Amino acid sequence: EMGKGSFKYAWVLDKLKAERERGITIDIALWKFETTKYCVTIIDAPGHRDFIKNMITGTSQADCAVLIVAAGVGEFEAGISKNGQTREHALLAFTLGVKQLIVGVNKMDSTEPPYSQKRFEEITKEVSTYIKKIGYNPASVAFVPISGWHGDNMIETSEKMSWYKGWKVERKDGNANGF
Repeated sequence: EMGKGSFKYAWVLDKLKAERERGITIDIALWKFETTKYCVTIIDAPGHRDFIKNMITGTSQADCAVLIVAAGVGEFEAGISKNGQTREHALLAFTLGVKQLIVGVNKMDSTEPPYSQKRFEEITKEVSTYIKKIGYNPASVAFVPISGWHGDNMIETSEKMSWYKGWKVERKDGNANGF
C-alpha cells in the first residue's frame, strides 16, 4: 500500500520507502518551481526528533520556514512544552538565520469542537509569546488554521473555518495579507 491518507500532502515529497511506510519524513526533499516574480525551492525537512540533524540541514538553506503546529488536545501542549518539538524547531529556524516564519496550525479537524476558532486563537497567542522570546516579531508572522487530513485551507479556503478571514502581517515595506 503506497502512502497514508493522514499525510497525503507530505507524501508527495517523501521519496524513501521507509518514509512512506512509516508516515514520517526522514530526509530532506526538494521541489522547485517558478512564479512570475520568484524562483521557489520547497525544502521538506523532518519534524521527528530522531531526524533533527536532517531538519537542520534543510533549514539552514531556507529563507522562510513553515512551522507546523498540531492543534489536537495534548499534542499542542507537548510540542510547546519546555523540551517540545515546536519550541525546538522554531528556535533552530531563528538561530539558523531564517527570519521569515509562517505557522500552520494543523489538525484543526481534531479540536474540540472541530475547527474551533477559540483553540486556534489560544494556540496563536501561545506560539506568538514563544516566538517573540526567541527573536521573531509575531506581527510579521502569518498564522493559518489547516487540516492536512481533509485539505482545509491547504489549497482553497475552507467553509469549515468561515470565521478565518485570512492573515495579515506587518513588514518594513508595508503590510501584507492573504489566505
